[in-house]
Amino acid sequence: MNIQELGLAAPRAVDRDASAHLVVGALTDRGQVKALNQDALFAFTSVLTQGEELVPAGLAIVADGMGEDEPGTRASALAVRVVADRVLSRIYRPLMLEMDPSSNRPAIHQVLRAAVSKAHERIRQSYPGGKTTLTCAFLLGTNAFVAHVGDSRAYLIHEGTIRQVTTDHSLVKRLIEVGQITAQEAQTHPQRNVLYRALGRDGEFQVDTYLERAPPKSSLLLCSDGLWGEVSEDTICSTVHSAPSPQVACRRLVARANENGGEDNITAVLIQIGR
Repeated sequence: MNIQELGLAAPRAVDRDASAHLVVGALTDRGQVKALNQDALFAFTSVLTQGEELVPAGLAIVADGMGEDEPGTRASALAVRVVADRVLSRIYRPLMLEMDPSSNRPAIHQVLRAAVSKAHERIRQSYPGGKTTLTCAFLLGTNAFVAHVGDSRAYLIHEGTIRQVTTDHSLVKRLIEVGQITAQEAQTHPQRNVLYRALGRDGEFQVDTYLERAPPKSSLLLCSDGLWGEVSEDTICSTVHSAPSPQVACRRLVARANENGGEDNITAVLIQIGR
């Protein structure tokens, strides 16, 4: 399986420098209030060759456990492991092994949706009462495939701007959309933490997917609400832009969230595309 067989444009040939590489930073912290960290993360990056071209590939996942401490913690950890296993085995390994072009291959978004749905089923079987958000991104070349359930977020940061890729599956988001409250009122709304969609919940389950172009010198940030709920988007953007590396940026973001109260667990995975 090569890039063209996936229906994607191959990146241009690059010089033998770091411009085709993904650089990752990752950090999680329980914050200043909660006794347990229910967040979980996964980050993996690599470089594949396509002829004389270098093609970056990577996977990032953030999950935020919900409900009682132990079931929520176990739910987020299980979700991350199930999704990582299925994406790496059904997308990444075939890329490495260059499967027969005539073989049937599901689209990347199909794999991501199936992986998250499988994690949802496993949680309901193994940890009744446990629930978790999950946001994941598979990067290939300049394409970022994102799957999302809940209110952990993905942001694309590029040239001094920040844009939220995902849509929160929260009650206050719905109230904003129908004009019942403002975004400012949502920040202090008594039901601001209520989600209508999460892994492990009863009822119908649906996974949102997105395809984003992640150009060179851009960054993709996945984070739990313990970060975006305490740190403004402008501050997130300026922190990422000014940091010398993604890992330093993650440390600074987590520190800022703690300085602002740290009322929830804080997790950030930042992937920088090239330099």
